[in-house]
Amino acid sequence: MGSRGRVLLASVVLLAGCTTGQSATPDGPGATGCGSRVETGTLPDWADAGFSGDARAPHVLGAKGDIAAVLFGHPLAQVRQDGSSNKILWVARTSTDALSAPLTITATLDGTDTRVIREVAGGPGPSIIDLPRAGCWRLELRWAGRTDTMDLVYAERMP
Repeated sequence: MGSRGRVLLASVVLLAGCTTGQSATPDGPGATGCGSRVETGTLPDWADAGFSGDARAPHVLGAKGDIAAVLFGHPLAQVRQDGSSNKILWVARTSTDALSAPLTITATLDGTDTRVIREVAGGPGPSIIDLPRAGCWRLELRWAGRTDTMDLVYAERMP
């Protein structure tokens, strides 16, 4: 094989390693295979109202940074045998006074046609969001004329 063929083959091998089709594995903090990282540090200033001191909680920020999902039910799971729930506090960057319309969540299971819609009455706020299968869910979030997206991983069972 000539040098041009070796360069082409090396390019193909290099590109093959750059695929985005990753499976969701909820092992370890933030290592999900999904696009949205679960942060465990301090909440953003705009999302810490009602918290005291150094407000730290597992949370995911929307891709645009307009909404945060504070995960009180972390890790999220399809089956929770301990009696807890998949509690998520949705906090929008905008003032809650303007947020009377519901938060509509269109969740799509990564790599499938499985799609469900959930609604949080009154806009971003406390919720229980259960989804029908384990895996990486891509969420489209709509509220008060605003939109954002994020990925959340639901494990098969609560560890």
